[in-house]
Parts: sequence; C-alpha cells; structure tokens
Amino acid sequence: MLDALPAGARLSAGVVDGRNVWATDPDRALDQLDRIVDRLGAGRLTIAPSCSLLHAPYRVSRETGIDEEVRSWLAFGEEKLDELALLHRALQADAAGRDQLLQESRARIASRRSSPRTNDHAVRSRAAAVTQADHDRPAPIADRLAAQRRRLGLPLLPTTTIGSYPQTTKIRNMRRRRRAGDIDAATYEDFLKSEIDDVVRIQEELDLDVLVHGEPERNDMVEYFGEQLEGFAFSAYGWVQSYGSRCVKPPILFGDVSRPEPMTVSWWEYAQSRTSRPMKGMLTGPVTILQWSFVRDDQPRQETCRQIGLAIQDEVVDLEAAGCAVIQVDEAALREGLPLRGEDQDDYVRWAVDCFRLTSAPARPDTQIHTHMCYSEFNEMIEHIARLDADVLSIEASRSGMELLEVFSGFDYPGEIGPGVYDIHAPRVPSVEEIEQLLRDAQRYLTVEQLWVNPDCGLKTRGWEETRAALRNLVEAARRRRVEIGQPVPA
Repeated sequence: MLDALPAGARLSAGVVDGRNVWATDPDRALDQLDRIVDRLGAGRLTIAPSCSLLHAPYRVSRETGIDEEVRSWLAFGEEKLDELALLHRALQADAAGRDQLLQESRARIASRRSSPRTNDHAVRSRAAAVTQADHDRPAPIADRLAAQRRRLGLPLLPTTTIGSYPQTTKIRNMRRRRRAGDIDAATYEDFLKSEIDDVVRIQEELDLDVLVHGEPERNDMVEYFGEQLEGFAFSAYGWVQSYGSRCVKPPILFGDVSRPEPMTVSWWEYAQSRTSRPMKGMLTGPVTILQWSFVRDDQPRQETCRQIGLAIQDEVVDLEAAGCAVIQVDEAALREGLPLRGEDQDDYVRWAVDCFRLTSAPARPDTQIHTHMCYSEFNEMIEHIARLDADVLSIEASRSGMELLEVFSGFDYPGEIGPGVYDIHAPRVPSVEEIEQLLRDAQRYLTVEQLWVNPDCGLKTRGWEETRAALRNLVEAARRRRVEIGQPVPA
C-alpha cells in the first residue's frame, strides 16, 4: 500500500476501528504506525479512525449498567478520540515514555485476553468438536417433507404468518412499566399471556393453518435472545444510526456464547395449550444475531457464529422435546453479511450456511424447520440457499410481483417456499383478487405442493385493523385457489 502512495502525499492511517466498540490494542496499532513513519516520516502521517464514528455509540462512561470488567474493554466514540490522542503521544515518546503511556491500555487488553468470560473452556471444547456431519439432518428433505405432511395434516397452500403481531402502545407501555419496576413479574406475565390468548383467538377466527404466539414478550428479535445468552452485554445509551432516521441499540457480544436455560419453551407451551392447531416455535438464527450485534474482534467471526449456532441448537432440541412440530429459525441478515470483496464471499456463505444448519441438525425428520429471509435478492447464491436445507423458506416476493421466484424455475429447489403475498412495510390492505393472482404467478415457478401463503415479513410494526383485514383476504385467497385447483374444502 505504501508503495502505491503518490510522492509527497499524506497517509491517513485508520488504526482505530470506527465500526466496532472495542478498545484499540495500542501495541498492534503502534507497530503499524512505526512502520509507516519509518517509510514516510511522521510529517506525512495522520492517525485516524478507520471510518466515520457515526457507527459508534457516544460515550462508555455513561454505561454504568454494563459490568465493570466488560466496560473496561470498550471504547465508544469519545474514547476512540482519546485513543487517537494517546497513540499520537506514544508515537513521539521514547521506549520508557511509551511504556508509561500505554500501561493502562495494555492492562485492559490483557484482561480481555485472559478473562474466563472470553475463554470458556466448555463452550470452546464443544465448538471445536463439531464435525461436518454435525450439520446434517437425519434424513433427506424429500423424506422429511413426507413425514411432516403426515404429522401436520395441512391443506395445500397452507397459511401462516412470519412471527410477530402488532406491538401495540399497550404492550410497549407494559414493558416500560416492568423495566421501571412499576409492576411485578407475575403481573407482567399475566398480561403477556392475555396478549397471547388474544392473538391465538384472532388467528383461529381468521382460520390460519399454522399459528404463532405473536411475540409480545420480545423487545427485539436479537436483543431478546442476547439477554438470555451468556457472552452478551447491553448498553443503555448505545444508539447508532441504522438507516434514515432509524436508530438501533445493538447488543455487545463480548465473550464465549452459551445458553444457560431455555429461552422460549415456556411461552411456546402456553401458546400451544390455547389451540389444537400447530404453533410455531420462533427463534432468531446465529448469523442474524451475529450481524446485528457489536461482535468481538478477538477471534474469527465464524467461530463466534458457531457458538451461537450451538446455543440456538439447544433451544431447537428443547422445543422439539416439548412437542413443537414447526420451528422457525429466522436468518433475516444472511445475505446482509455478504462481504463486498468477491473473493471473500464463498468462504462467508459456506460458514454462514453451516452455522444455520447446525441449529436444526438434531431435529427429527417430522419436525418442520422454517426460515425467513428479508433480503431476497439471492439469484447468485441460490445453491447456497438450497444448502440451508430448511424444509420451508419464506421470502419477500410481493413487491416484485413474484418475478423474484424466476430463479427457482431454472433450479430444482427441493423444499417448500412461502413467497410473501403482501408487503407489510405499508398500511395498504391487498385485495383477495390481488393475492389470488400472485399465487397463480408463483405457480409459474413452483409447484402448488411447494407453496405456502404468508405475508412477506413480521407484523410487528402494523396496526391491528389493517392486519386483520389483510390476513382475512390472504386466507380467503388461499381458500379460493384450493377450490380452483380441485382440493376439497371442509364445510
């Protein structure tokens, strides 16, 4: 890189990571800076972050709710500026002066490297013991789908939703009151159960085939799980821009990941007890948890992702043991993690798909594994999508008029697919006729036996009035299509 620098040009060396939250290793940074000074001289060097600090939270010192040890490993925007100043001073100092300046920073880095929280022997041994065979389901997909059809007894074009139902003002207020200590745990649990009761009743009235519990207990699809997994911390003020005016507060994935106890089983059991229809278990996949967190930078991302995959696997096993026949493992961010450099993409997709497969590998053949992907422009990676080996894949397709499914017409996709038949990102309610036509369009690319009928994403941000109306039309469109293709419809 230095050889390519034009004569007399100044180099801005981004040695402080602007996209993550970890304290900079000063010796590693100074090793780079020393080599640059040797080649260019100090006069042609600017010490800088790797990018704008837009992606970093503001100040670590405000985060008194984060464990003191973990907090010492962090550097948010303000601390990164302090690091730049420290590196500048250290670069100008002699060896003794440098040692004195870096004493505190070195102690933080050493603490992080040696902590049992970043070196959990049980977690590391389990992850290291994973073999390629541990990513495989116990039967090929054709046999699994046959077993699932026998167990579930669903009609052609089965109807379902992606997971969440409207997060109303009432739900958000009750969550806020619980966090503030205004209501006790029992009161909050009773409230959540009443919300689940309502969601189950509404879905039965709409005559959906596979139900969900609506996720009233979940603040966020990643944060909810991170709060129950070892290896995560959460800031109170660590908001960063996601897109436009939307901000998010990513979990801080600082250590080795494990699942101390079941995270969703009791909620699934309660919801299933309220209906005789299949109730999905709803989980977030390892790649999405990885992508939507501030991830530790002291080991390869795929190692961290494998640990998360094993933790989610434990939840799949426990849901199945409780009787759950349909389990959805969402990988909304699978494609989002695709590296920009083409030469790095195959390796990423390989380990990302392996981590997803790891979550569901122990599931019995008659347990149906669903996954959902928000970013569905995957023409160039269709073989990798098939290698996920999910029984049912739900995707966003309504806005393309089902043309996105064209990739499946030239590819013998073995699983079933739920192409979203309406866009949940707008309040518009699609007509029955519109959904019928989309289902006909989908059959240009997929067989009717492969098709599920569902919205294109969760309904968390929508209101109940439009949700009911849209789902009522969705169910009626599926019913009409069944009649049209000759499947008997129960009276």
